[in-house]
Amino acid sequence: MTKQTKQKATFIQALLPVSFLFILIIYGLVVRPEFLHQQPIPLEIIFLAGSIFAITQLRIMKFQWEEIQKSIVAKLSKALPALFILFAIGLIIGSWIVSGTIPMLVYYGIKIINTDYLYVLAFLVPVIFSTFTGTSWGSIGTIGVVIMGIAITVNAHTGITAGAIVGGAYFGDKMSPLSDTTNIAAMAVEVKLYDHIRSMMYTTIPSAVIAVVAFFILGFIYPPEHLQGTTTQVESTLNSISSMFSFSWFLLIPPAIVLYGSIKKKATIPVLLTSTVVAVLLTFIFQRFSFFDVMQTIYKGFNTEMAYWMSSVPDNIKTLFNRGGLYELSEPIIISILVFVYIGSIDKIDAMSIIVTRIFRFAKKRSSVIISSLLSAGITNAMTSNQYATSFVVGDAFITKYDNLKIPRKVLSRSLEDYGTMIESLVPWTTTSIFIVATLGVSYADYWHWQLLSLTNLMVAPFLAITGIGCFYKKKRKRVKPDKQNNYYKT
Repeated sequence: MTKQTKQKATFIQALLPVSFLFILIIYGLVVRPEFLHQQPIPLEIIFLAGSIFAITQLRIMKFQWEEIQKSIVAKLSKALPALFILFAIGLIIGSWIVSGTIPMLVYYGIKIINTDYLYVLAFLVPVIFSTFTGTSWGSIGTIGVVIMGIAITVNAHTGITAGAIVGGAYFGDKMSPLSDTTNIAAMAVEVKLYDHIRSMMYTTIPSAVIAVVAFFILGFIYPPEHLQGTTTQVESTLNSISSMFSFSWFLLIPPAIVLYGSIKKKATIPVLLTSTVVAVLLTFIFQRFSFFDVMQTIYKGFNTEMAYWMSSVPDNIKTLFNRGGLYELSEPIIISILVFVYIGSIDKIDAMSIIVTRIFRFAKKRSSVIISSLLSAGITNAMTSNQYATSFVVGDAFITKYDNLKIPRKVLSRSLEDYGTMIESLVPWTTTSIFIVATLGVSYADYWHWQLLSLTNLMVAPFLAITGIGCFYKKKRKRVKPDKQNNYYKT
């Protein structure tokens, strides 16, 4: 079998398929919903159409289908380990719910809320939930709603409370090994998951510390009234969770396994599967769910209707717990595959490298390249309202530039989230902002300037790029093989 080589194309030839995709994204995800008030075009269809256009162009350029197919397969083969992780995340979310691990964390998280420190807790409690569940929307739509109910009851500043909730939720969405966007950012630039997470600590942890201090101070400037007892909503939530699940400290073993694997840098998939198996065993010990219920949870996710002994379940409990299973992340998996089909096609002519080299030729220094990737990620996410597309498109565009300047790729994966994932709640037309407004019942104008985690992160990231702090320049770059089939870069 002959070795696959890339054929250099002209700038116009490289620009055509990328421009076509860009136009589709703008029309399908921005113009239709925002200006024409029509349904947006599904991202899967956009990348499928983009792939067809790119492949057609390559055929016109006299490339054989076999050559194009091999280029696509080469990209997909590198993505397989990360796709397996996405499947494993669905399994672990379902198993942690049915075992009672996630419900127990929710239950005690609600109980520790003290109105004397409402804003700080409104940030820290969603941090815990989103880190252990990997979902920002789930945290906002469940514990976030409960905290907002308390804030309204005690006449707290709802804008500050909402900003704290969103910031805490996005901390976990960015730092959790169970987060789909975190896994996809690592996948997009071929970085190991835990290397990516450790890299993000340099920007996210300082931003979170600053946010906590600020929310603590705001508690004295805008103090809520003291609340005697709990709201009806809180009582209903706690009673439903405790009726549905039995609690034990043994239920902390599954997350402890994931934490241990992260610290010891163990292989991600075996760690997640081990945690899943342990959670399933704990289900049979502590919970009342049947063997069939557990298998259904692993297959298609948990459903509160499995708790046949309960007459009714609050909607916020259904929102958080009705999820998980093998098909939980089927949408991002399908999107990822279609994105790699597109990227594999245009990679045949090295399109993204040609475009980035031309557009960012002014960027000669490492700092300017990092800042360019930050801005590109922010603009792309603001336009598409989709971090999956942002990670793949911007990541593929800057990989060669980073490699040439010997900037570790985990700085690129971090940059994709610093200005991609973190900007979603700060742009009023994104699906995230629309969801926040609808769920928490606050206007965009009331909460965005109190989303201190993202606002601080937007300043910390370029500061590190300029100073070189946390950019790992002094570490040598080598190739490692996480398995016998795929090569990944590691710093």
